[in-house]
Amino acid sequence: MLANALLINVLLVIYYALQVYFYFLIGSVLLSWLPELRRTKIGQLIDRIADPYMRIFRGVIVIGMFDFTPIIGFLIYNFGLRYFYQMIYLMSLQ
Repeated sequence: MLANALLINVLLVIYYALQVYFYFLIGSVLLSWLPELRRTKIGQLIDRIADPYMRIFRGVIVIGMFDFTPIIGFLIYNFGLRYFYQMIYLMSLQ
């Protein structure tokens, strides 16, 4: 029982870290609309943190000058995050 509670707590910490990372992804997309803010130290930090994930999807759906790839990245990330939380919740019921 104690091991299960410990595992659930560790998984919750991972879940919350992934939630924070989601906000970095949102920040990266917002900074793409404001190039002068992207050049700041905070903008560069956000880009370095979010870029490894967003790079996977870059260039998948490009219509004219607009890259709609972040939408796919957000949907997949959000789906995975919700599934992960659901898994933690179901484990806590046992």
